[in-house]
Amino acid sequence: MNLSYTCSCREGRITSSEEMCAFQGWCGRLVGRALSSDVTISSRLNQSLTHTYNTMYNYNVVRQAVCPPQRYIFAVMGFFAIANAYTMRICLSLAITEMVTHHSPSNSSKKPDPDACPSNPEDFQSPSMVKIIQNYPLLQAGTFDWDERTQGLILSSFFWGYVVTHLPGGMLAERFGGKYSLGLGILSTAVLTLLTPLAATYGGANWLIAVRILEGLGEGSTFPAMNALLAQWAPPSERSRIGSLVFAGAQIGTVVSTALSGALLHYTSWGWPSVFYTFGLMGVLWFILWVLLCYNDPNSHPFISDEEKKYLDETLGSTDRGKDMTPVPWKAILTSVPLWGLIVAQIGHDWGFFTMVTDLPKYMRDVMKFNIGQNGYLSALPYLIMWFVSLGSGCVADWMIAHNKLSVTNTRKIFTTIASVGPSIGIIAASYAGCDRTAAVVLFTIGMALMGTFYPGMKVNALDLSPNYAGTLMAIVNGIGALSGIITPYLVGVLTPDSTLVQWRLVFWISVGVFLLTNFVFVLTASGEVQPWNSPSFKQGKEENANTTTESKNVSHVPPLETNSGKENTKL
Repeated sequence: MNLSYTCSCREGRITSSEEMCAFQGWCGRLVGRALSSDVTISSRLNQSLTHTYNTMYNYNVVRQAVCPPQRYIFAVMGFFAIANAYTMRICLSLAITEMVTHHSPSNSSKKPDPDACPSNPEDFQSPSMVKIIQNYPLLQAGTFDWDERTQGLILSSFFWGYVVTHLPGGMLAERFGGKYSLGLGILSTAVLTLLTPLAATYGGANWLIAVRILEGLGEGSTFPAMNALLAQWAPPSERSRIGSLVFAGAQIGTVVSTALSGALLHYTSWGWPSVFYTFGLMGVLWFILWVLLCYNDPNSHPFISDEEKKYLDETLGSTDRGKDMTPVPWKAILTSVPLWGLIVAQIGHDWGFFTMVTDLPKYMRDVMKFNIGQNGYLSALPYLIMWFVSLGSGCVADWMIAHNKLSVTNTRKIFTTIASVGPSIGIIAASYAGCDRTAAVVLFTIGMALMGTFYPGMKVNALDLSPNYAGTLMAIVNGIGALSGIITPYLVGVLTPDSTLVQWRLVFWISVGVFLLTNFVFVLTASGEVQPWNSPSFKQGKEENANTTTESKNVSHVPPLETNSGKENTKL
C-alpha cells in the first residue's frame, strides 16, 4: 500500500510532509491534540480511491495507546540535558591524567611514600597500555608538564564562570521560559568542548583555563532553567520521580564521561583529543532534538493532549506568567530560613560530590595505581549505582508522601541525611582500606551510591518552597553551592603535592566534616511547605496592608467636629 499524507496543523503552527508529521507529532497530528485539523489520506489501491477524513474523529484511544505524555518526553530530554552537561564538564578530569607528563621517581621531586601501593604489572605508564597518535607529536599523551597545583586550577576554572550565570539564567528562564536558556547554554558548551584540544595544544594552560571559564558561563544556566521548566511540567504528586529522573542525568553523565573517556584513551589510538570531540558532538546532537521536541510550558506545546494539559493546569495552576510576572520578592527570599538551610546543604553536597567527581580519577591513578582503562570504568561504577539509587529513592519518596507515611518536610530531611552520612562513612572507610583495591572500590561505590538519595531529598526542595520562583531559587542555591567546585580542586592540589595516601585521607576527612555539619544545619532549618512569598499577591498584600495602616493612622489624627448641628443631629 502506498500512502501519502498531507498534514495541516491548527493555529497555522506547522505544515509538514509525511516524515515531519510522523516525527514532530511523535504522537503525530493524526493522534494528537489537533482535533480541528484536516487530514487527507490518499490511498492508491486497485481503484485509486481517495478518502478524506476530518480529525474531529476521536483519536483519544489511539493516542493513549501510542503516545507518552509530553511531561515524560520532557523528563527524558531533561535527563539527557543534564547528562550531556556533565559529560562535557567532567571529561577533562580523566583526560588530564593522560594530557600531563608523568615523571618517574628518579627525576621527580615528590617525597617517597612508605605507604605507597605497589604498581600494577600493567601500570598506566606502560607504553603498551597508553595509546597515542604516533604521527602527531603535539597530540601525544603526556604532552603538558603541569604540576598538581596547575592541574587544580585548570579543573576548578570551569566553576569560575559557572557561578556567574546562575542568577541571570534563572531569572531569564522564569520570565521567558527555560527552553532556550537551557538549550543555548549547553550548545555553547558543546562548541567550546570541540575547541578544547586546539586551545590546550596551541595555548597551553592559560588558553585551556579561558575555554573552561567560558564553558562554565554557558552551563551556568542549566540547573536554574531546568528547575523553572520542572515547575511547569512536574505535578506535585510526581515531583520526586520526575525530578530524580532529570537530575539523575548527572550520574549517567558522570558514568558515560569517565567510562567512555577511559575506553577512548585505553583502547583506541585517537589520543586524548577524541574525548572532547566525542562529547562535544553529543551535545550538538542533543540540542537539535531538544529544540524539536520540548517547549517552555504546556500552553505553548503544540502536541500535548487536552487531557494532559487539563491535568497539569489543575495540579500546577496557570503557567502563563511571562512578562506580567510580579517582581521577585528579594527581601522575603533572602531572609527565608528554609532557603538558607537549603543553601548550606547544597554547599555540603557539592563539596563532597565535586571532590569525588573531579579528583577520584587522580586518586585511582596516583594512589591505587590503576591503569587508564581500569581507572575509567572503576571511577564510573559509583555513579552508575548512584543513578539506580536516585531513581528508586525518588519512587519511595513519592510513595511515602502520597500515602501520608511522612510529611514532605520530613521526607526531604531523611533522604538528605542519608545522602550525607552514607558517603561520609564510605569514603573515609575506603581511605583506610589501604592498598586493598577491591575493598576501596566497594566502599567508594557504596558511599557514593547512597548520595543518590540527595535528589528526592534537598535537590527538589526548591520546588517545594516556591514553584513560581523555582528558577531563581535554584540559581541562588546551586550558584552558591558551586563555589565548592572552585575551592575543592585547588585545595586537593595544594593538600596532595605528593599524592600520598596520608595526604588524601586529610582531603576525605575534610569532606566528611563538611558533609555532616551542613546536613545538621539543613535538618534544623528545612521545610517542605510552600512559602508565603511564593504567591504573586504576597508583595501586593504587604503593600495594601501598609497603605491601610497609613490611612488608619491619618484618620486617627483627624480632630472630631464639634459643631452645634452635629450635636443636634446626635440628639435626633
